[in-house]
Amino acid sequence: MKMEILFVMACASLLVPSSEAQEISLNITELTTKNMDFAMNLYRKISSFHDNNIFFSPLCISTAFAILSMGAKEATREEIIQGLNLGLLERDGEPELIPELFKQLQGNITQSGELLDQGNTLFVRLNFEVEKVFKDQISKFFNADIQNIDFGNAKASKTIINDYIKRRTGDRVKEAVNDIDPFTQLMLINTIFFKGKWELPFDPKQTQDDRFYVDKYNIVQVPMMFREDKYYYASDNLLKVKVLKLPYEGDIAMLIVLPNKGVDYTSIDDEINAEHFLGWVKQLSITKLEVQVPKFKMDQSYEMHKILPHLGISSVFENKANLSGLSADIGLKVSEVLHKAVIEVDEKGTTAAAATFTGITAYSLPSNFVVNRPFFFFIYHQINNSLLFMGRVIDPTKM
Repeated sequence: MKMEILFVMACASLLVPSSEAQEISLNITELTTKNMDFAMNLYRKISSFHDNNIFFSPLCISTAFAILSMGAKEATREEIIQGLNLGLLERDGEPELIPELFKQLQGNITQSGELLDQGNTLFVRLNFEVEKVFKDQISKFFNADIQNIDFGNAKASKTIINDYIKRRTGDRVKEAVNDIDPFTQLMLINTIFFKGKWELPFDPKQTQDDRFYVDKYNIVQVPMMFREDKYYYASDNLLKVKVLKLPYEGDIAMLIVLPNKGVDYTSIDDEINAEHFLGWVKQLSITKLEVQVPKFKMDQSYEMHKILPHLGISSVFENKANLSGLSADIGLKVSEVLHKAVIEVDEKGTTAAAATFTGITAYSLPSNFVVNRPFFFFIYHQINNSLLFMGRVIDPTKM
């Protein structure tokens, strides 16, 4: 009988608009680029199932499976590495290179000064033996904890795990786990929580209800935030989109990608990749703008074990899974991968926050950037361009 491993990835983003080491560091850019293309591939697969709002954390998902890859062997490990788009980063004789890159990336991100916390914990069934090498590696590279739990008491273990996730995500992700199979052997919990304040906060007194055009036949009223200021902006005439950067205090920013009027957002789906994203960031230039952005909240859940096989990660969910690096117990496979992500965007921020820009020409009549139709957004670390969260908003009135 196959024994089950359950993944739960919980991500909360309260956006309160409001010698060897050196060599490896040079490849962090490669890691973030590969992660970004993985994110875009995953987004396209999720979007193929529906036309609703989307929000997830590619960093949360890739980190969880990078941890799992350290316990996987042979074809199972190869599928994970290739599915995460990390195959080109592997080097013969350096099996710890990719984990080391994740470690350095995490260190770079958490030094930014924002409230950004990522955690990894393995809840292990009583008397389940985890291989010492695996235990040491995940502690070294991912700072992962291992805790024993009685999965046979499904009600109690569910409460313990949900309480843990709730604490690690600032009370934003609740009831991430609905049911626990009493035969579960191990549960890997990966959480990420970001609370950011806008560098240029919006004034709530300026927020007014306005139209948001979901499509040609569906118009909704949403609270639209407003601010006139100097923003980083770019226009991509080839893809027919406009790009706006909304920075948070520190090194993290939101990039909004807005299709031009009359351009169907679905025509942009197949074109979004790391190359275009990095091109947009590079082309940003400071411009005085009247910006209008809708307030919105999203609470999204995904059964990744049903999505990831479409990206080539399949055997880890099947009876042929090889997780012998994780435990000597035979018959291990991953039964479920649950990913839950929450975001809230509003006007709040520290009013004392300010930024000084030089070389700016102010115009008496500033241009407009009105986000009143479906758009994409990316929350990323500006120093290394690591993509933390991404999503699309089709209808800001829907969770």
